[in-house]
Amino acid sequence: MPGLGIALPAFIPPILSALLAWLLAPAQAPMVAYISGSFGVLIGADLLNLRNLAALRAPVVSIGGAGTFDGIFLTGIIAVLLA
Repeated sequence: MPGLGIALPAFIPPILSALLAWLLAPAQAPMVAYISGSFGVLIGADLLNLRNLAALRAPVVSIGGAGTFDGIFLTGIIAVLLA
């Protein structure tokens, strides 16, 4: 989002990682959901958007900022609910 930074839909990564972990590895679903959700948020929200930093016109750019933290935190909560 120009002037703000990278916006992340908060509930999409945790729910998607939980569903895919439950389908692909039901015995280890909480662990797979947490790891894949956390890395997915970090890679998707931060690392893949590094080339777009100039277009954001944000005053400060933070890898793993507040929006990314929300996605990782919610991923952990949803992964625990799978256990």
